Amino acid sequence: MLKAAIGHTEDIDTEDAIDEILEQCKQELGDLKAQAGILYSSVDHEFDVLLEKINAEYPDIELIGCTTDGEMSSAMGFAEDSVLLILFYSDEVDIKSGVAKNLSENMEQNIAAAIEDTKAKSQQEAKFCVFTSVSITQSVEVILQYFKSTFGEKFPIFGGAAADQWKFEQTYQFHKTEVLKDAVPFLIFSGPILFGSGVQSGWTSIGQPGIITKVENNVVYTIDGFTAEDFFKKYLGENIFPLGVYPLAVFESDTSEKFYLRAPLVLNEEEGSIVFAGDIAPNTKVQLTHSTHDKIIKASEQSVSQSIEKYPGKKPEIALCFSCSGRKQVLGTRTNEEYELLKTINPELKVFGFYGYGEIAPIQMDNPSRFHNETFVSLLLGVE
Repeated sequence: MLKAAIGHTEDIDTEDAIDEILEQCKQELGDLKAQAGILYSSVDHEFDVLLEKINAEYPDIELIGCTTDGEMSSAMGFAEDSVLLILFYSDEVDIKSGVAKNLSENMEQNIAAAIEDTKAKSQQEAKFCVFTSVSITQSVEVILQYFKSTFGEKFPIFGGAAADQWKFEQTYQFHKTEVLKDAVPFLIFSGPILFGSGVQSGWTSIGQPGIITKVENNVVYTIDGFTAEDFFKKYLGENIFPLGVYPLAVFESDTSEKFYLRAPLVLNEEEGSIVFAGDIAPNTKVQLTHSTHDKIIKASEQSVSQSIEKYPGKKPEIALCFSCSGRKQVLGTRTNEEYELLKTINPELKVFGFYGYGEIAPIQMDNPSRFHNETFVSLLLGVE
């Protein structure tokens, strides 16, 4: 058995908000005791109050979470400036939380130690991991690589990067009773849990592919020997703004047609370089992409449909969704249509998700997990 309960509110008073959320969850759980949870919050709430009340109601809960740039749920649909909580109960599945702290000091060692300590809490086989990572101050791409180094290259890792409503000042992460700034909280799901995932963006490639010829982490200087700016202008002309409308497709290999996206953020006109919302390796094949609002919105439905197709059971309990704040910026007032469309697939399916600064998932099941931009990730969970 796996049961999920969702609480969601737009109440601006933190104490009233968490009281309302906990009451919603208790109505769904009844006498069942939540063993784990995920908390998403806008940056304007008192995080210590939220965590204190959740832990008072459910002592020793395996709780993680982060700040966001918007939330979505089957309890209330799409919202901004809200608080969203999901609680899990299962008499079969182990859900254990861990956290890698102080990433600025020794990221690789701290991540490896946190994962090994958390895996040791369960005697069942670990099936997948969900994390709510720090962003802005750390490379989520590097964090993901260290997670894969410890878990294994193809171990399924899902999640999103914390956000701060497009302020780009400070994101916060939550673990049990702690509010953190330089950490990666995560949940490991072990035992007889079924899952299926879907990844869709709505963007399609245009122009000819190129090769990254000079790059430093997330700053691309040249593509095929052209400045990054000139590569964009080669296919788009002089009107390349806003940059975020034309993400760069990064191909998994020179022969693969599968790609993940990197969103361009800042153009340095003096040197023609472009800062992207994620690292890109040198000698990688890339290509410009474009889309329409309708295609971007439709991608959320396609992502859930893909995850339903990959789900090995008949009736999932919950869809965890991770979408990008870049999609939200492009869609503007139409952002709510992402949720409105995906709920038509299965009106009874519980939905829980947030908009962050990047998404984590394999492009397709059994592939290595990737760090995405401007993409909609869905993860179906259940026990049958």
